[in-house]
Amino acid sequence: MGISSLFAVVVGVGAGIAVTRESGKEFRPLVETIAAVGQTFPPVAVLAIAVPVMGFGQQPAIIALILYGVLPILQATLAGLGAVPASVMSVASGMGMSRRQQLYQVELPLAAPVILAGIRTSVIINIGTATIASTVGASTLGTPIIIGLSGFNTAYVIQGALLVALAAIIIDRLFERLTRALTRHAK
Repeated sequence: MGISSLFAVVVGVGAGIAVTRESGKEFRPLVETIAAVGQTFPPVAVLAIAVPVMGFGQQPAIIALILYGVLPILQATLAGLGAVPASVMSVASGMGMSRRQQLYQVELPLAAPVILAGIRTSVIINIGTATIASTVGASTLGTPIIIGLSGFNTAYVIQGALLVALAAIIIDRLFERLTRALTRHAK
């Protein structure tokens, strides 16, 4: 799950930055449409599409987690960068900042809380989806749930569900603290 989330962050933020630059603006409507439509598919459907192409195991699970995890990050990156006031960008340009400096010193810091919210959403979705990925042969937090269901062992199911819920709550709280720290630092 960690690997897929890391790749999702790199791809989602990178694609969001790329289509908000002058050279990529023509692709923005297409990327926004793909991201919006992609989020209508349930995670199980993404896994179901990956398995016939790649077979059972870790690989289709990781690919499905990356694909599904990119979407909220991409949308948050587009929203965050789009919310940077034009007046702020004009001031940065007037100060003689290069486009790269504007991106790293102005746009990304101002968009960071929104982007972080997208990453937070993506990681929490990935925890749930990784749980489901046990059905395609991946070893995840959902493995005890699948073993419990197949063996009619309620204790295993509850143990697995509590483990997944606890992981999601802890990670959500960590993101909450990180967001507060970023917001406090920005003031």
